[in-house]
Amino acid sequence: MRLVYRSGPVRRFERQRVSSPSPTHRRGAATRVLRIIGGTWRGRRLRFPDAPAIRPTPDRIRETLFNWLAPVMPGARCLDLFAGSGALGLEALSRGAAQATFVERNRQSARAIEDCLQQWDPERQHEWRIVTAAADAFLAGRAEPFDIVFLDPPFTSGLLPVTCARLEAGGWLAATARIYLECPAASPPPVPPNWRHERDKRSGQVGYHLYLRHRGIAAE
Repeated sequence: MRLVYRSGPVRRFERQRVSSPSPTHRRGAATRVLRIIGGTWRGRRLRFPDAPAIRPTPDRIRETLFNWLAPVMPGARCLDLFAGSGALGLEALSRGAAQATFVERNRQSARAIEDCLQQWDPERQHEWRIVTAAADAFLAGRAEPFDIVFLDPPFTSGLLPVTCARLEAGGWLAATARIYLECPAASPPPVPPNWRHERDKRSGQVGYHLYLRHRGIAAE
């Protein structure tokens, strides 16, 4: 409630109800900020565009994922293929990755990641690059092997099966690469036969999976 002054023949104060932001509005505002949860940039916060397609990996899931990856993260070359907010690639750099490539088709989102990195790493102590392109266009280019690949496309896109196949066939994976998939819990995608399922968990309707590539098993 607040007091509002009313002028006129009879001057008086009246009580007026003040509406607070709806829970939906508060949640929408909160989802536009993420924080780094470990490493040299721990606690830093990033604002990213309020685009419907951006669904950043929650803190709890990121913490679990990077605990899984801790033994192989220092010095790793990482690909954040559907970067969105950039949360996964930024977390990887914070935790000691040697290089991170962010691929994001939305120009505003790609620019937000670049602006963040220019603020956090103005002297380029980390190796990183931003590619403004769709994932399929990027994978049509000249391949380079990555040690860790993050795959978290929009759930309704249906892109995971074909993307996994192109990563394997196109020379984008190091011999023992780790591949992280985030997808609807009820429908994990098919993956190449030489990807061994290492870890998985579920959080509500979201399933998250970590695979280890084995070069010695022929892919179909």
